[in-house]
Amino acid sequence: QVQLVESGGGLVQAGGSLRLSCAASGRTLSNYGMGWFRQAPGKEREFVAALSSNGGFTAYADSVKGRFTISRHNAENIVYLQMNSLKPEDTAVYYCAADRADWDTRASQYDYWGQGTQVTVSS
Repeated sequence: QVQLVESGGGLVQAGGSLRLSCAASGRTLSNYGMGWFRQAPGKEREFVAALSSNGGFTAYADSVKGRFTISRHNAENIVYLQMNSLKPEDTAVYYCAADRADWDTRASQYDYWGQGTQVTVSS
């Protein structure tokens, strides 16, 4: 069992930056593919970024490519999402997730989820 806890969300102006953290307990994250997803009010949960279990592969949604970076710190069992040049359309609850079968862009493939952290970008 893996417990995930996100933090780092908040209110930021357009053009600003935030770094989200996903801290894990119960298992080492180096054995899992990790993903970040987001869900805005009235919308489906959507893929944001993913990182392979060995850290050698990343994937990003087109809407965040070049602005967001996913990374992991295995020693601290934390996964990060660095978000730069934020836009109002990035406003959502952001979730991290762990996948025993390595990374995926489909939320349905992930086995463990955090509770989410709110990111609000003002114009």
